[in-house]
Amino acid sequence: MPVRISKIIFFALVALAVAGVAAPSGELAPMPSGEPAPMPADKGGAGTRHYVLTLEKDLPLTFFAAFGSIYGNYRLSHMSVTAREDLPAREDLLPWDRAVMGRYNKTVDDVSDWFAVLGAMPLALGAASWYRGDACGRDLAVYSLMFAQALALQSALNLTFRSMKFWPRPYIYAEDGAGARAAESAEGEAYGSFFSGHASAAFTVAVFTGEWFSEMYPNSAYRPLVWAGTLSLAGFVGALRIAAGKHYPSDVVVGALAGTGISLAVIRLHKKSVRFGPVALSGLWAGPASAGAAFAF
Repeated sequence: MPVRISKIIFFALVALAVAGVAAPSGELAPMPSGEPAPMPADKGGAGTRHYVLTLEKDLPLTFFAAFGSIYGNYRLSHMSVTAREDLPAREDLLPWDRAVMGRYNKTVDDVSDWFAVLGAMPLALGAASWYRGDACGRDLAVYSLMFAQALALQSALNLTFRSMKFWPRPYIYAEDGAGARAAESAEGEAYGSFFSGHASAAFTVAVFTGEWFSEMYPNSAYRPLVWAGTLSLAGFVGALRIAAGKHYPSDVVVGALAGTGISLAVIRLHKKSVRFGPVALSGLWAGPASAGAAFAF
């Protein structure tokens, strides 16, 4: 993602956060009991607000996410090409990643990029719910900001890790054919494969899509199908990145965990409980010597 696009994302995030916290207090402020404020009957929903936007949480989170993404792009743009003799040896890679060394498929790489259009899926679903009267505009606005925050955070983490150059993309090891030609013209970013940004973003999209559907349609028989479908699509994107020679299995697995974890954490900050399929994340904590999460089944 070019730095110019990161700046656009930054200003969009700030605008969303300011617009949200500046909304009428009767709509956004929680009740003294700590429970969500009642939702007007003509705005959809079950009579309560689903997501809460607060100045003390969302402004710092938004600035951190935006600056982190810009910083990650800066680091990535300053990565240098590594001489072939200085590349990590086969033995330096994880055993289950070695089989992918030298792989390259331009067609599969292009197909994996086409799946970026699915990034609009959570917002499209949210807009459809709002249009049908199943959700209020306030919830959709907060949810959109949450989604943008999660995307920016996973991007910041991904780009920062990739700039550390743990190992190069698999196709960099290609010795002949299209892979070798691609390796010869590769820029510095190709020498940081860990971890997969496509997988991280895909699982962010999957979690937010499943979250919105589960929140707005808690009694729907299609909830398991939505979760299974979105997570399967995200997994398929990760598999394509491996088949294309752009990432190792380890890159994809860690990317999936990063996208999922960041998404659940952002959602948890904006509501009392978040469900991940049949599992509910009911608490997060961190201290000087420990950190953890509490789940309910």
